[in-house]
Amino acid sequence: MNIPFIPFLDRWRKRHAAEPEPGLAAAFEDDPQGVAELLSECELLRSQAATAGLELDDTPASLGALDQLLPRWRDDPELLPWLGNDAGLYLGSVIVRTVPGATWHVWPGGSPVVRLASGREIQVVEAGLDWAVHGAPELSQVYAEASET
Repeated sequence: MNIPFIPFLDRWRKRHAAEPEPGLAAAFEDDPQGVAELLSECELLRSQAATAGLELDDTPASLGALDQLLPRWRDDPELLPWLGNDAGLYLGSVIVRTVPGATWHVWPGGSPVVRLASGREIQVVEAGLDWAVHGAPELSQVYAEASET
């Protein structure tokens, strides 16, 4: 079958292909609860914790338990950034669920942060990556600082 060439359609495709996808920030504006649920999944972290015999129950105590895990993931450079990202999102989810006034906020570039009632923002993904790579700051420490304000 021979499909005819339609010049205006080709120009339309090129113009619309250059437009950026709406991304996480736009999705967050449309459905903040749905995005918060998505951010809290953290499947890789939950899987790694379960392998170590730890069930993550979205409580501050679970952050302390994560801090005590033997960091076997550091032996896998491909796993490390993904696990760190999940650790940060899990930290953020615990803060949002347990610290009064804490909410998710997504910057226009798509980076999720936790905004405290005071207006202070915590870059939880960055904290999770630092924890996964270096072990510090501990997740429970970041939580404690967030809960004090």
